[in-house]
Amino acid sequence: MSQYETLLVEQVGKVAHIQINRPEKINAMNRAFWLEIIDVFKWVDETPEVRCAVISGAGKHFSAGIDLQMLAEASSGMDKDIGRKAEAIRRNVLQLQESFNVIDRCRKPVIAAIHGYCIGGAIDLISACDMRYSTEDASFSIKEIDMGMAADVGTLQRLPRLISDGMMRELAYTGRFVDGHEAARIGLVNRTWSDHLQLMAGVMELAQEIASKSPLAIRGTKEMIRFARDHSVEDGLNYIATWNAAMLQSDDLKVAVMAHMSKQTPEFAD
Repeated sequence: MSQYETLLVEQVGKVAHIQINRPEKINAMNRAFWLEIIDVFKWVDETPEVRCAVISGAGKHFSAGIDLQMLAEASSGMDKDIGRKAEAIRRNVLQLQESFNVIDRCRKPVIAAIHGYCIGGAIDLISACDMRYSTEDASFSIKEIDMGMAADVGTLQRLPRLISDGMMRELAYTGRFVDGHEAARIGLVNRTWSDHLQLMAGVMELAQEIASKSPLAIRGTKEMIRFARDHSVEDGLNYIATWNAAMLQSDDLKVAVMAHMSKQTPEFAD
Protein backbone atom coordinates (compact mmCIF):
# COMPACT_ATOMS: atom_id res chain seq x y z
CA MET A 1 0.00 0.00 0.00
CA SER A 2 1.12 3.52 -0.75
CA GLN A 3 1.11 6.44 1.67
CA TYR A 4 -1.54 9.00 0.78
CA GLU A 5 -1.99 12.70 1.32
CA THR A 6 -5.76 12.57 1.91
CA LEU A 7 -6.48 8.98 2.93
CA LEU A 8 -5.53 6.64 5.76
CA VAL A 9 -5.61 3.00 4.67
CA GLU A 10 -5.23 -0.05 6.88
CA GLN A 11 -6.05 -3.71 6.49
CA VAL A 12 -7.86 -5.28 9.44
CA GLY A 13 -7.98 -9.00 8.83
CA LYS A 14 -9.50 -9.27 5.37
CA VAL A 15 -11.17 -5.84 5.53
CA ALA A 16 -9.66 -2.63 4.13
CA HIS A 17 -10.51 0.44 6.19
CA ILE A 18 -10.18 3.66 4.19
CA GLN A 19 -10.49 6.95 6.08
CA ILE A 20 -10.82 10.33 4.41
CA ASN A 21 -8.10 12.13 6.34
CA ARG A 22 -8.45 15.93 6.11
CA PRO A 23 -10.25 16.56 9.43
CA GLU A 24 -9.00 20.14 9.63
CA LYS A 25 -10.88 20.79 6.34
CA ILE A 26 -13.98 18.77 7.31
CA ASN A 27 -12.59 16.06 4.99
CA ALA A 28 -13.29 18.21 1.93
CA MET A 29 -12.30 16.45 -1.28
CA ASN A 30 -9.33 18.24 -2.84
CA ARG A 31 -7.59 17.35 -6.11
CA ALA A 32 -5.32 14.78 -4.45
CA PHE A 33 -8.35 12.96 -2.98
CA TRP A 34 -9.96 12.39 -6.37
CA LEU A 35 -6.79 10.77 -7.69
CA GLU A 36 -5.92 8.80 -4.57
CA ILE A 37 -9.35 7.20 -4.22
CA ILE A 38 -8.88 5.61 -7.65
CA ASP A 39 -5.52 4.17 -6.63
CA VAL A 40 -6.86 2.82 -3.33
CA PHE A 41 -9.82 1.04 -4.89
CA LYS A 42 -7.62 -0.41 -7.60
CA TRP A 43 -5.61 -1.95 -4.74
CA VAL A 44 -8.80 -3.17 -3.02
CA ASP A 45 -10.08 -4.70 -6.24
CA GLU A 46 -6.81 -6.42 -7.14
CA THR A 47 -5.74 -7.69 -3.70
CA PRO A 48 -7.08 -11.21 -3.00
CA GLU A 49 -6.47 -10.86 0.75
CA VAL A 50 -8.95 -7.94 0.86
CA ARG A 51 -12.53 -9.17 0.69
CA CYS A 52 -14.49 -6.11 1.85
CA ALA A 53 -13.85 -2.37 2.27
CA VAL A 54 -15.12 0.23 4.73
CA ILE A 55 -14.86 3.96 4.01
CA SER A 56 -15.24 6.50 6.81
CA GLY A 57 -14.08 9.98 7.77
CA ALA A 58 -11.40 10.98 10.28
CA GLY A 59 -12.29 13.55 12.93
CA LYS A 60 -15.78 14.89 13.60
CA HIS A 61 -17.29 14.46 10.13
CA PHE A 62 -17.49 12.07 7.19
CA SER A 63 -16.99 14.74 4.50
CA ALA A 64 -18.15 18.21 3.50
CA GLY A 65 -17.89 17.24 -0.18
CA ILE A 66 -15.78 18.78 -2.91
CA ASP A 67 -13.19 21.33 -1.82
CA LEU A 68 -14.39 24.74 -3.02
CA GLN A 69 -10.78 25.88 -3.42
CA MET A 70 -10.37 23.18 -6.05
CA LEU A 71 -13.41 24.52 -7.95
CA ALA A 72 -12.04 28.06 -7.78
CA GLU A 73 -8.65 26.99 -9.12
CA ALA A 74 -10.28 25.04 -11.95
CA SER A 75 -12.44 27.97 -13.05
CA SER A 76 -9.57 30.44 -12.99
CA GLY A 77 -7.53 28.45 -15.50
CA MET A 78 -10.23 28.08 -18.16
CA ASP A 79 -9.77 28.92 -21.83
CA LYS A 80 -11.73 31.99 -22.98
CA ASP A 81 -13.17 30.16 -25.99
CA ILE A 82 -16.63 28.89 -25.00
CA GLY A 83 -16.33 25.62 -26.92
CA ARG A 84 -12.94 24.72 -25.48
CA LYS A 85 -14.10 25.78 -22.02
CA ALA A 86 -17.15 23.51 -22.28
CA GLU A 87 -15.03 20.57 -23.42
CA ALA A 88 -12.57 21.11 -20.55
CA ILE A 89 -15.37 21.22 -17.97
CA ARG A 90 -16.94 18.06 -19.40
CA ARG A 91 -13.64 16.17 -19.29
CA ASN A 92 -13.06 17.31 -15.73
CA VAL A 93 -16.53 16.16 -14.62
CA LEU A 94 -16.00 12.77 -16.26
CA GLN A 95 -12.68 12.41 -14.42
CA LEU A 96 -14.37 13.17 -11.11
CA GLN A 97 -17.13 10.67 -11.90
CA GLU A 98 -14.51 7.98 -12.48
CA SER A 99 -13.27 8.42 -8.90
CA PHE A 100 -16.58 7.05 -7.62
CA ASN A 101 -17.25 4.72 -10.55
CA VAL A 102 -14.28 2.66 -9.31
CA ILE A 103 -16.15 2.14 -6.03
CA ASP A 104 -19.30 1.06 -7.85
CA ARG A 105 -17.30 -1.31 -10.08
CA CYS A 106 -15.10 -2.69 -7.30
CA ARG A 107 -15.53 -6.47 -7.11
CA LYS A 108 -15.53 -6.33 -3.30
CA PRO A 109 -18.43 -4.92 -1.22
CA VAL A 110 -17.84 -1.34 -0.05
CA ILE A 111 -19.55 -0.07 3.12
CA ALA A 112 -19.87 3.61 4.04
CA ALA A 113 -19.74 4.48 7.76
CA ILE A 114 -21.05 8.05 8.11
CA HIS A 115 -20.94 10.46 11.02
CA GLY A 116 -21.23 14.23 11.17
CA TYR A 117 -21.56 16.01 7.83
CA CYS A 118 -22.15 14.08 4.62
CA ILE A 119 -22.67 16.87 2.12
CA GLY A 120 -22.59 17.39 -1.65
CA GLY A 121 -19.88 15.23 -3.19
CA ALA A 122 -19.98 12.98 -0.13
CA ILE A 123 -23.51 11.96 -1.13
CA ASP A 124 -22.13 11.06 -4.58
CA LEU A 125 -19.53 8.90 -2.82
CA ILE A 126 -21.87 6.99 -0.51
CA SER A 127 -24.34 6.46 -3.37
CA ALA A 128 -21.64 4.42 -5.11
CA CYS A 129 -21.16 2.16 -2.07
CA ASP A 130 -22.95 -1.15 -1.55
CA MET A 131 -24.33 -0.23 1.87
CA ARG A 132 -24.51 2.83 4.09
CA TYR A 133 -24.67 3.11 7.90
CA SER A 134 -24.59 6.21 10.07
CA THR A 135 -24.78 7.73 13.51
CA GLU A 136 -28.14 9.07 14.61
CA ASP A 137 -26.87 12.66 14.46
CA ALA A 138 -25.29 12.44 11.00
CA SER A 139 -26.31 15.24 8.60
CA PHE A 140 -26.94 14.54 4.92
CA SER A 141 -27.53 17.16 2.21
CA ILE A 142 -27.47 17.28 -1.59
CA LYS A 143 -25.93 20.71 -1.26
CA GLU A 144 -25.15 21.38 -4.93
CA ILE A 145 -28.53 23.06 -5.47
CA ASP A 146 -27.49 25.80 -3.03
CA MET A 147 -24.31 26.31 -5.05
CA GLY A 148 -26.35 27.01 -8.17
CA MET A 149 -25.62 23.70 -9.90
CA ALA A 150 -26.94 20.18 -10.38
CA ALA A 151 -25.05 17.35 -8.66
CA ASP A 152 -22.91 15.77 -11.36
CA VAL A 153 -20.77 12.98 -9.85
CA GLY A 154 -23.40 10.26 -9.39
CA THR A 155 -26.02 11.31 -6.83
CA LEU A 156 -28.81 11.98 -9.32
CA GLN A 157 -28.09 8.75 -11.19
CA ARG A 158 -27.62 6.34 -8.25
CA LEU A 159 -29.78 7.77 -5.46
CA PRO A 160 -33.13 7.07 -7.25
CA ARG A 161 -32.20 3.38 -7.02
CA LEU A 162 -31.71 3.67 -3.26
CA ILE A 163 -34.63 5.84 -2.10
CA SER A 164 -37.99 6.78 -3.59
CA ASP A 165 -38.07 9.04 -6.61
CA GLY A 166 -40.18 11.66 -4.86
CA MET A 167 -37.91 11.82 -1.83
CA MET A 168 -34.81 12.00 -4.03
CA ARG A 169 -36.34 14.95 -5.89
CA GLU A 170 -37.27 16.71 -2.65
CA LEU A 171 -33.72 16.44 -1.32
CA ALA A 172 -32.14 17.40 -4.65
CA TYR A 173 -34.44 20.39 -5.22
CA THR A 174 -34.23 21.79 -1.67
CA GLY A 175 -30.78 20.78 -0.38
CA ARG A 176 -32.35 20.35 3.06
CA PHE A 177 -30.55 18.38 5.74
CA VAL A 178 -31.60 14.87 6.75
CA ASP A 179 -30.44 13.36 10.06
CA GLY A 180 -29.59 9.72 10.67
CA HIS A 181 -33.09 8.83 11.86
CA GLU A 182 -34.73 10.14 8.69
CA ALA A 183 -31.96 8.69 6.53
CA ALA A 184 -32.77 5.24 7.93
CA ARG A 185 -36.51 5.77 7.51
CA ILE A 186 -36.21 6.67 3.81
CA GLY A 187 -33.65 3.95 3.08
CA LEU A 188 -30.62 6.16 2.55
CA VAL A 189 -28.83 4.22 5.28
CA ASN A 190 -29.49 0.65 6.42
CA ARG A 191 -29.39 1.44 10.14
CA THR A 192 -27.96 3.88 12.68
CA TRP A 193 -25.87 3.75 15.85
CA SER A 194 -25.93 6.24 18.69
CA ASP A 195 -22.32 7.38 18.35
CA HIS A 196 -19.22 7.13 16.17
CA LEU A 197 -17.48 4.42 18.21
CA GLN A 198 -20.52 2.14 18.09
CA LEU A 199 -20.96 2.87 14.39
CA MET A 200 -17.40 1.82 13.56
CA ALA A 201 -17.58 -1.27 15.76
CA GLY A 202 -20.86 -2.36 14.17
CA VAL A 203 -19.74 -1.69 10.60
CA MET A 204 -16.38 -3.43 11.06
CA GLU A 205 -18.14 -6.45 12.55
CA LEU A 206 -20.46 -6.57 9.53
CA ALA A 207 -17.52 -6.18 7.14
CA GLN A 208 -15.64 -9.04 8.83
CA GLU A 209 -18.74 -11.24 8.53
CA ILE A 210 -18.95 -10.52 4.80
CA ALA A 211 -15.22 -11.21 4.49
CA SER A 212 -15.74 -14.67 6.02
CA LYS A 213 -17.96 -15.77 3.13
CA SER A 214 -16.82 -17.32 -0.13
CA PRO A 215 -15.03 -14.48 -1.97
CA LEU A 216 -16.16 -15.90 -5.32
CA ALA A 217 -19.77 -16.02 -4.16
CA ILE A 218 -19.62 -12.45 -2.81
CA ARG A 219 -18.03 -11.11 -6.00
CA GLY A 220 -20.56 -12.97 -8.16
CA THR A 221 -23.44 -11.64 -6.07
CA LYS A 222 -22.22 -8.05 -6.39
CA GLU A 223 -21.69 -8.45 -10.13
CA MET A 224 -25.23 -9.80 -10.58
CA ILE A 225 -26.80 -7.01 -8.50
CA ARG A 226 -24.97 -4.36 -10.52
CA PHE A 227 -25.90 -6.02 -13.80
CA ALA A 228 -29.58 -6.36 -12.83
CA ARG A 229 -29.69 -2.67 -11.90
CA ASP A 230 -28.95 -1.67 -15.49
CA HIS A 231 -30.56 -4.53 -17.48
CA SER A 232 -33.82 -6.42 -17.88
CA VAL A 233 -34.80 -9.42 -15.73
CA GLU A 234 -34.28 -11.71 -18.72
CA ASP A 235 -30.78 -10.35 -19.33
CA GLY A 236 -29.93 -10.80 -15.65
CA LEU A 237 -31.15 -14.39 -15.56
CA ASN A 238 -29.17 -15.23 -18.67
CA TYR A 239 -26.03 -13.65 -17.21
CA ILE A 240 -26.22 -15.50 -13.88
CA ALA A 241 -26.75 -18.80 -15.72
CA THR A 242 -23.60 -18.21 -17.76
CA TRP A 243 -21.65 -16.94 -14.74
CA ASN A 244 -22.55 -19.91 -12.54
CA ALA A 245 -21.76 -22.38 -15.30
CA ALA A 246 -18.16 -21.61 -14.36
CA MET A 247 -18.38 -20.49 -10.73
CA LEU A 248 -20.34 -23.51 -9.45
CA GLN A 249 -17.28 -25.60 -10.31
CA SER A 250 -15.29 -23.75 -7.64
CA ASP A 251 -13.98 -25.52 -4.54
CA ASP A 252 -15.81 -22.86 -2.50
CA LEU A 253 -19.10 -24.68 -3.06
CA LYS A 254 -17.66 -27.97 -1.78
CA VAL A 255 -16.07 -26.25 1.22
CA ALA A 256 -19.34 -24.51 2.11
CA VAL A 257 -21.44 -27.68 1.81
CA MET A 258 -19.02 -29.79 3.87
CA ALA A 259 -18.77 -27.11 6.56
CA HIS A 260 -22.56 -26.82 6.74
CA MET A 261 -23.00 -30.59 7.04
CA SER A 262 -20.33 -30.89 9.74
CA LYS A 263 -21.41 -27.69 11.54
CA GLN A 264 -17.91 -26.23 11.09
CA THR A 265 -16.87 -22.72 10.08
CA PRO A 266 -15.76 -22.77 6.43
CA GLU A 267 -12.32 -21.45 5.45
CA PHE A 268 -12.17 -20.17 1.89
CA ALA A 269 -9.11 -19.47 -0.24
CA ASP A 270 -8.54 -15.79 -1.11
